[in-house]
Amino acid sequence: MRDQAESLRMKMLKSQGELARSVAIVSGKGGVGKSNFSTNFAYALSMKGKKVIIVDMDIGMGNVHILLGASPAYNLKDYLIGTKRLDEVMNEVPEGLTFISGGSGMDSVMEWSEEMFVRLLEAFEYLQKEFDVILFDMGAGATQRSIELLLSVDEIIVISTTEPTSITDAYSMMKFISLKDPEKSFHIVSNRVGKGEDGTETTSRLQFAMRKFLQVETKVLGYLPEDPLVHKAVVAQKPFLLLYPNAPVSRRMKLIADAFADPQIAMDSRKGEGFLNKLRKMFTKGSG
Repeated sequence: MRDQAESLRMKMLKSQGELARSVAIVSGKGGVGKSNFSTNFAYALSMKGKKVIIVDMDIGMGNVHILLGASPAYNLKDYLIGTKRLDEVMNEVPEGLTFISGGSGMDSVMEWSEEMFVRLLEAFEYLQKEFDVILFDMGAGATQRSIELLLSVDEIIVISTTEPTSITDAYSMMKFISLKDPEKSFHIVSNRVGKGEDGTETTSRLQFAMRKFLQVETKVLGYLPEDPLVHKAVVAQKPFLLLYPNAPVSRRMKLIADAFADPQIAMDSRKGEGFLNKLRKMFTKGSG
């Protein structure tokens, strides 16, 4: 009955308008610039007229709010434990981007209860109606809940640097997910490409490995060059796309957003069951 009710609710929502694309941004290891990518990518999409929200899923160790120069009073944990409403943990920065902070400080780390997961589902249902794109900035490491979310979202953007260990970890991440869901849509971005390096080499290697060993097709969104302006923007707690809109790294970010917004890519990602249906089934299976 619950699945039937969920399907009916999704049909009603679709009749009222297209649901948001749900996108998880991951890396095989930490330190590859994933959160910095998330914030600037969100701005690049908003510049294209998309209504975007970032949900920092690195609860207790999130840094999206720091990169945005914001000091939110409440975070995702406050909503999950029921002390704050969803609208109280949603924050809008002056440039018009909305985000939900994961909070920072190890004291915020927690075990997820069934009630928390139900509240998360309710929040996602609302966000799917209100936004065009939901970006989930995933934390490093894998937990049961993060895996359930990764297996449920429409698309996954994998960030890798040109370092061999980063490439290997990115491939392992995609392999793990694709073995559980061969239909998952993957997009690949190479970050911090050094001067003189081939910006397409890392993405091509990952794309080739996924095709050869797993028979999984992936899409390359592009690459971002190493740029000292990125560090300056982080120190200033502002997205580099806003501070240095004409920098090479900013121009590349805009091209990545263009590729992601391509109607064919958007259409290819929306296959099979919807995001919430998948997530609800994952939760039911995990708690059953």
